Amino acid sequence: MIPHLVVGSNTHLFKLALAKFWDVTLMMKIAFSPVYKYSLPEGHRFPMIKYELLPQQLLHEGTVTEDQFFHPDQLTQEELLTTHTAAFLSKLNTQTLTKKESRQIGFPMTMALVERGKHIAKGTYLCAKFAKEHGVALNIAGGTHHSFADRGEGFCVFNDIAIAANLMLLRKEAKSILIVDLDVHQGNGTAHIFSNEPRVFTFSMHGEKNYPVRKEMSDLDIGLPDNTEDQLYLDTLEEVLPSLIDQQKPDMIFYLAGVDPLACDKLGRLSLSLNGLKERDRMVFEACCSRQIPVAVAMGGGYSKELKNIIEGHANTFRIANDIFF
Repeated sequence: MIPHLVVGSNTHLFKLALAKFWDVTLMMKIAFSPVYKYSLPEGHRFPMIKYELLPQQLLHEGTVTEDQFFHPDQLTQEELLTTHTAAFLSKLNTQTLTKKESRQIGFPMTMALVERGKHIAKGTYLCAKFAKEHGVALNIAGGTHHSFADRGEGFCVFNDIAIAANLMLLRKEAKSILIVDLDVHQGNGTAHIFSNEPRVFTFSMHGEKNYPVRKEMSDLDIGLPDNTEDQLYLDTLEEVLPSLIDQQKPDMIFYLAGVDPLACDKLGRLSLSLNGLKERDRMVFEACCSRQIPVAVAMGGGYSKELKNIIEGHANTFRIANDIFF
């Protein structure tokens, strides 16, 4: 272990040391499939087009190349059952959710949506496996943390990170997992799913007065006041995250990197700048990298009025991961 190296102090030496633990000559792997973009009615508030534009932006600017993307297949029924109930899966597979249950999810319910969710969740699991090889891997989608074992909510059908964590534990690919959820909304489904699982520690830092109204209990919840700006947000994260990682000593971290804490976000209620959000990502990746803990990343939410701010916020996550790990 080389915990005393500081990433920013000597990046070249750091990466040489890091190469002993991961094959940093490999490329950053990214999960993506065209099925990630789901057709929605005109005027729907979810910016589904970001799943098409984000890979295009990363390719256009040269942050990534085509061969870094991999197309995940679908989770099997058996894999889904590690996390979700048979009754819920049956309703999804037979398209028999009630109108209320469909309304809670927030998307028009079709089999295409169900199949899409199976691809995305498999992508997050495969990202975790890639991260074990060379430090980090990212999913263009995912972060569906409002999905419970028996129901979906808030634009979330399956809970991709929960499924990935459960599969890793089941297959002995990890013994101790930390979930770092920095979406502006509390990861209520994830907290509930792992409420009695000591091998998974759930940490959610979110807007205290934001959705969901009824919060679940994560292992560590930090509720921030409305209009929280960069300094308070970053100071809070810096005070908590490194010591939390050192206390828990996970051998796998899942990071939910929502861009909805931005001041311009329609649903966020916090006041971070794009630069503040970028520094948040840097803080998380440096904490993982300096401790040689693999990190799998899911994108989470983002609802800014201008699409360019959503894409820029998400793209920064990939840029920072690439800078620090490769």
